[in-house]
Amino acid sequence: MVMKKWAAGVAVAAFAAIGAYVYLDTGRAPAPDSTFVLLDGSSKTTADLRGKVTLVNFWATSCVTCVAEMPEIVDTYNKYHAKGFETLAVAMSYDPPSYVVNFAETRKLPFKVAIDNTGNVAKAWGDVRLTPSTFIVNKRGEIVKTYVGAPNFSELHQLIEKLLAET
Repeated sequence: MVMKKWAAGVAVAAFAAIGAYVYLDTGRAPAPDSTFVLLDGSSKTTADLRGKVTLVNFWATSCVTCVAEMPEIVDTYNKYHAKGFETLAVAMSYDPPSYVVNFAETRKLPFKVAIDNTGNVAKAWGDVRLTPSTFIVNKRGEIVKTYVGAPNFSELHQLIEKLLAET
């Protein structure tokens, strides 16, 4: 009986340690080299994002959660943009470009919107297939957090504030 309790205690401690590791450090992988083609025909690269904390959001106009979270992404951008925060919304390759343009114009999205016509950007960022998928990139160009589904925006804001404060 004592041995079973001991083994259970070790298992709980191991799970707690792994959970703490995952929570405290998400690995900080470099953001993949990518070229984002923006709605105005210009382009941005991953290198252009260096020096800013950046939210990269893969989304689609047909994704109910994506559309529902967009006002909060706009609010987040407006709250932190003047402090060095950038947002880049990347529409999935299956999203008709006319729908993306219409969405961005009618919602007056204040940040850069790209269309991933070939699907190469989604592939480079971990073969993104589920939307929304959101990546938080620090000033050094490292992915520090990934959300699949809508983020917890109060947690996200705390993370952004912490990353903006880093030098």
